[in-house]
Amino acid sequence: MSSQAMEQTAAHPANPNFQHQYEDLQQQYSSTTFGMWVFLVQEILFFGSLFCAYAVYRSMYPEAYSAASHHLNVALGTFNTVVLIGSSLTMALAVRCAQLGRNKGVFGYLLATFMLGNVFLAVKVVEYSDKFKHHLVPGPHFAMGGPYNEQAQIYFSMYFAMTGLHALHMIIGAGLLIFFMWKAYNNTYSTDFYGPIENMGLYWHFVDIVWIFLFPMLYLIH
Repeated sequence: MSSQAMEQTAAHPANPNFQHQYEDLQQQYSSTTFGMWVFLVQEILFFGSLFCAYAVYRSMYPEAYSAASHHLNVALGTFNTVVLIGSSLTMALAVRCAQLGRNKGVFGYLLATFMLGNVFLAVKVVEYSDKFKHHLVPGPHFAMGGPYNEQAQIYFSMYFAMTGLHALHMIIGAGLLIFFMWKAYNNTYSTDFYGPIENMGLYWHFVDIVWIFLFPMLYLIH
C-alpha cells in the first residue's frame, strides 16, 4: 500500500469499510452510487427492448394478444403487485434505519423485504404451474385453442421471457438481501456508512417498478 493510501486509510481509523482507493468516505459513497445508477440505466435499456418487442407484436396480433391475456389470473397478479409495493416500503425503512445507524432495524426490515419477495416468487410458481397444467407453454404441446392458437404462442413467449427475467432479478435480490442482513447483524452500518443499503434499495425499487409496468401490460390490457 502506498504512503498516500495509508494516510487515507488512517483518516478513517474508526470505519473498517473505508476503501483506500478513495479520498474519503464521501467520495466512496458518491462513486458507488454513481456505479449503481449506471447499472440501472443498462437494465432499463435491457427491459426496454423487451417492452418494445411486446408492443410491436401486440400491434401485429391484437386479437391473439387479447384472447391470450384472458388466461392470466388477475387476482394473483394484483396480490403480487400489493406484495411488491409492501416490499418497497420495508426496503425504504431499511435504508432509513441504515442512515440512522440502527442495524437491528436494518436487519428486521430487510428480513421483511426478503419474506415479501419470497411470497411474490411463490405466487409466480403457482402461476407458472397453472400454465404448464393447461398447456399454455409455447412449444409442440401448446394448446390454447381457438382461432388464435398459433399467434398466442408469441404472447406467452413474451410473458415467460419478461416475467421470468423479472423473477430472476427477484431471486438475485433475495440473495443480496441475505448478504446485507448478515452485514447488519454484524453492526456494519452507521451514520457515515450506509451506501450499500441505499444501493440495494435502488436495485429493489427498480425491480418493483418493472413489475408495475408488467402487471397492467400483461394482465389488465385486453
